[in-house]
Amino acid sequence: MKISIKNMAGALLLGSTLSLASCSDFLDKQASNELTEDKTYADWKMFEAFHTDTYNFLLHGANRVGDSWLDAATDLAQTSISSSGTRVSFNIGNYYASGGSAELTSPWESRYRAIRKCNRVINDMHKVPVDITRTEEEERAARATMTAEARTFRAWFYWELFLRYGPLPIVTDVLDPEEDMIKPYSTRPTIKEYVVDFILKELKESRPDLLNYDDAWNANRIGRLSQPMSLALESRIKLYMASPRFAEHSGITWADAASAAKEFIETYGNNFALYAEDGIPAADNYGNAVLRTQYVGNNREVIFFRNDVRIGWDKIRLDTPVGEGGRGGNCPSQNLVDMYDMADGTSPFAQYDLTGAPVYTSAGMPAVNPASGYTDATMWTGRDPRFEATVLYHGVEWGDQNTTGHIDVRPGMADNPRGNADATPTGYYMRKYIPATILSSNHGGQAYRLWTIIRYAEILLNYAEALNEVNGPSADVADLLDQVRHRGGITGDVADRADLMGSKDAMRNFIHKERTVELAFEEHRPWDVRRWGVAVEALSRPVYGVNVDNNGVPSRKIAQPRVFEEKMYLYPIPEAEYWKTGLENNPGWN
Repeated sequence: MKISIKNMAGALLLGSTLSLASCSDFLDKQASNELTEDKTYADWKMFEAFHTDTYNFLLHGANRVGDSWLDAATDLAQTSISSSGTRVSFNIGNYYASGGSAELTSPWESRYRAIRKCNRVINDMHKVPVDITRTEEEERAARATMTAEARTFRAWFYWELFLRYGPLPIVTDVLDPEEDMIKPYSTRPTIKEYVVDFILKELKESRPDLLNYDDAWNANRIGRLSQPMSLALESRIKLYMASPRFAEHSGITWADAASAAKEFIETYGNNFALYAEDGIPAADNYGNAVLRTQYVGNNREVIFFRNDVRIGWDKIRLDTPVGEGGRGGNCPSQNLVDMYDMADGTSPFAQYDLTGAPVYTSAGMPAVNPASGYTDATMWTGRDPRFEATVLYHGVEWGDQNTTGHIDVRPGMADNPRGNADATPTGYYMRKYIPATILSSNHGGQAYRLWTIIRYAEILLNYAEALNEVNGPSADVADLLDQVRHRGGITGDVADRADLMGSKDAMRNFIHKERTVELAFEEHRPWDVRRWGVAVEALSRPVYGVNVDNNGVPSRKIAQPRVFEEKMYLYPIPEAEYWKTGLENNPGWN
């Protein structure tokens, strides 16, 4: 969408195309999509509905980028759909392609529109009459909580803009759509001014007035912004700001990042935990960490998420195997498959780099670690159980629509039929984030697939990464990693890995790999490789896949060459905005 700062920042929110609903009372409000400004301020209930509508601005990652996932713009996947947004824009280096607009340009408009909504709540709440059904104390508390939520939302939306475009003008006023308000906001702040002095300050100052854990995880309020969510976001932001790309500009240290993660664990470690249900396979526990909810499954791992209704076959069809009647969609790469360790905790390959990937030869083959027992001919055997929870590979049982009951990507078979343009280009299909219950009853089932923004596993990984950077490998670092790995089904201990415990550099690469595997397809990889300063290395590397012969034996191939240049660390300011606002564009995009 091409819209100027003037129109974008001044536009009155008339609802969102994203549907937000649940069994939570707090979301069961009248929509604010038909309210004038006068009506919005005339009644507390209407104003509350206007504010609650802000939750609709939380993005859902599934197929958001023109029928593709953002991780398909990284080395983790390639979409099978030829017209999808990542395939016609990011993957060929065309950052002005209209197919990628849902990620390259729309966040500019939608985030600033959401920010204006927050500014209205913060600045105009005094116009709303007192709710006579509440005591004075209740009224004061309700207004304080709503203001804190609006400030937290605003910080989050500014953070999303920062990841994509870098520091942008910080607007805290309610801009008048009838006037040209560009000039006062045409200066781009520094990283410290934007992230440390504004975003982190907003989070800290507003946190005391957010709902505490007990109130936010009440059955009627599940999904509300909360004090734990705010602290978890601080942990993520400080980790990013301590990373190589930002540390010099932010002044945030690895010790600061470690302290933030530690504070969350010490404060909320009794409230949140890695999802682990007794009596089920570890791979299922890992898969359920993003599929189970507070409504179904008592999932205590998820801290911050987008709340949505149950979905059916139509919502997962784009990302299921063609043999199941799907479109293929977000197909995992061999690059990702190569990052999984063996189930006993050993690494299949001899050396890994800063991107977390094994070091590839010019022929696209990593050097094998003989002690692991790995061979390419049996590459799917004995791997980290999280691999099976994330990737559908040849021979694995899945679905009920083809006659064999398992994935078959041999030439001409159910999941690789001749002439089907949507068949997997990598030899794999995605399992993570696909509720298998929907496939039952001839695709008549339903399930939740709420979008996870922050979960407890990330906090543990944040702490492990920061601690290693401060002190090098230690028992504490190993224990944090083992908590995540053991929940996923790995049996070996990191502390027993002499190749890791004696080297900060080796442990760093290992943590990068572990973070990528654990958080695959949750929109971490695009930003992690950027903050580590290795995006060119990771994202210009070919996406590898496999061909599977008639005997079921895989052989490696290049599935797609990729383009990524230094300037692509940041998106260009949307072209229409650049010409209308006069803002300085990002390096390399003039």
